[in-house]
Amino acid sequence: QVQLVESGGGLVQAGGSLRLSCAASGRIFSINAMGWYRQAPGKQRELVAAITSGGITNYADSVKGRFIISRDNAKNTVYLQMNSLKPEDTAVYYCAADLPGRRYWGQGTQVTVSS
Repeated sequence: QVQLVESGGGLVQAGGSLRLSCAASGRIFSINAMGWYRQAPGKQRELVAAITSGGITNYADSVKGRFIISRDNAKNTVYLQMNSLKPEDTAVYYCAADLPGRRYWGQGTQVTVSS
């Protein structure tokens, strides 16, 4: 079994920054892509950013230039540095990890950006 534990969410004013972390633990031999998704009330879950094991990144257009995804393969951890936050970034943020055979999800962490 594999567990993903997220941390770093919270309440921040518009223009501020937050850093999310997600650590994977359990029976892990290798992790392919890791990423962050978010879901706002009444909306579908959407991809925010993803990173391959080799460091190739992909971002949603809405966060390009403001968010940075990174990972520490030795620690099975992925990070999301969020800068210049906007009220529309408010959502529950979920970590995802693609292991051979399936995708695992974290429990989610709330990010609230006040105007």
